[in-house]
Amino acid sequence: MSSKEATMEKSNPPTNNHRTLPADSEQFSYTQTRIQTTHSEHLQKNRIITGFKPGKWLESYKMLRTRCLQVMDGMNWNTLAITSPGNGTGNSLTAANLAISIAMELNRSVLLVDANFQNPSICKLFGINAKAGLGDYLLNDAPLNEILINPDVDRLVILPAGKEMFNSTEMLRSPKMIRLVNELKTRYPSRIIIFDLPPLLSQADTLGFSPYVDCVLLVVNEGHTKTEELKHAASLLKEINVLGTVLNKASDNKIKYQAN
Repeated sequence: MSSKEATMEKSNPPTNNHRTLPADSEQFSYTQTRIQTTHSEHLQKNRIITGFKPGKWLESYKMLRTRCLQVMDGMNWNTLAITSPGNGTGNSLTAANLAISIAMELNRSVLLVDANFQNPSICKLFGINAKAGLGDYLLNDAPLNEILINPDVDRLVILPAGKEMFNSTEMLRSPKMIRLVNELKTRYPSRIIIFDLPPLLSQADTLGFSPYVDCVLLVVNEGHTKTEELKHAASLLKEINVLGTVLNKASDNKIKYQAN
């Protein structure tokens, strides 16, 4: 992603009960999940934060993580969808790096779901190979434990997009998908599930699936996302809990986080 500076503007969701988090770190193992080794050169090229030494690039995502989790914990939320008004904003990279930064917390685990069936990007960003994924689970009953991948990052698991689906809008709203979302939400209380979704204005998938997650994070790009597109996207999400907006900017060589 060429974007360098991120600004998050928070919404003001209603109050709710806090979720109780475990006092001690959980022990996560991958006895069934397939582990794939990643390479630092590939991660750096794709601006994945695990490929970099500690610095402002990593710290900016930690700040974004903190702001997101403050709201989500306060609302007892654990499912987050990340999307954008249009193409080329870097929402898949935002999803990947936010997932990594959350997994760095010892009392959290993260499941990163690539739900962009027309243009899956998560495995490409990490440089890992996926033989199957969510599409194969929905269409062919592929066992989840055989398609989940740990990208050599503690407490992070990826569910790849897998088989391309031309009826992805309908499948994302299918009873099987809704049961899966509910199962993922309730099995591990300290797990955050992040869905990387297609651009809101180019496919119906995101608008159709958004009601089934707790909240949405909208990613826009300075000089790329038009004001009219942002307003249109906001109007479509008016009935959805919008966690905030991440503004990616190419004005310098680092990411800056700001809250309202």
